[in-house]
Parts: sequence; structure tokens; C-alpha cells
Amino acid sequence: MSRIGKQPIHVPSGVVVSTIDGGIVEVKGAKGILRQQVDPTITVEIAETFVKIMPVDLKKSKALYGLYRALIHNMVVGVSVGFKSTLELVGVGYKASVQGKLLELSLGYSHDIVLVLPEEVTATAELPKGKSPLVHLECIDKQLLGQVAAKIRSLRKVEPYKGKGVRFLGEQVRRKVGKSTKK
Repeated sequence: MSRIGKQPIHVPSGVVVSTIDGGIVEVKGAKGILRQQVDPTITVEIAETFVKIMPVDLKKSKALYGLYRALIHNMVVGVSVGFKSTLELVGVGYKASVQGKLLELSLGYSHDIVLVLPEEVTATAELPKGKSPLVHLECIDKQLLGQVAAKIRSLRKVEPYKGKGVRFLGEQVRRKVGKSTKK
């Protein structure tokens, strides 16, 4: 039995959780609306201040109800508070700029990379003096935010010798020692 799946989801004031025909859970809040398709072997019980996920006595539903509890909890947090992710561009000449939904990155290639961000994701670029440029991403959907951040990070992964590349803020990079010469 999943320990996470057993815990009820606290629903803060201002957030409404409801079910729609076809096993869809809808969460409405101050920041927007999110929907999630739920497996038919999972039962969702909705009360005033909490939501409880219950499995049917099948092996498949016991394997999935912790997952659906986490997904619905992320939806509740997303529509009430939102999610943020910060990427750091480490390298000489690495820059970022945002114009509307376009994110332009200079990552040491012969050309600049332009990414079109999804409508739900908002980005801001920051150039602190004496530090690496930062890209701040915000979204109500945790999965979409992680996917966009991973896409940006994959454009120039951190290399282990000099530590250059795109990394999450606070991410520890395992550094390697370079070649040593014989004496």
C-alpha cells in the first residue's frame, strides 16, 4: 500500500475540486484551471476541505493511486500558489533575453537559440552584476514547467571539467580532474 496515497489532500480556501464525466478531475483556483484524467479503477472522494484517493482491490489500482494522489496534490498547489524554477547559465558570453513568449539564448554556439514558450509558462531573464545570468520560469502546471526547464537545460548540458552549461540554481555539478602531465 502506498503511504503517500493514503494521505488526504488538503484543499485551501479559494480552490474548488470537482469531477467531470469520464473520470476527469478538475481543479479551479485563483491562478487558473487544471484537469487530469484519472484511471477508472481509482475512486476520488471529494469533501469540503480535503480530497481522498481510494483504490479498488486490484493490483493495477494499488500501483497507481499514490501517483494520482501526487498529481492531484500538484494541481491543488499549482492553482493556489504556482511553481517556479530557476536556471543558471554558467559560461563566458552566455546570455538570455525574453520578448513575450520568445526566449533567446546565447550558449556559446555560432548562432543564438530561440525557444517559443508555451502559453502557460512565463519567463524572465536576469543579469546580476558579477554573476551568471538567470532564467526564471513560472507555471501552474508542474509537469509542463519541468518539461520546459529540462528542454532548456538540454540545449547545453553542464560539462564536468569546467562546469560550463545550463544548470538549475543550486545544482551541484560533479567536477572531474583534467589531464596531468608527467614530470
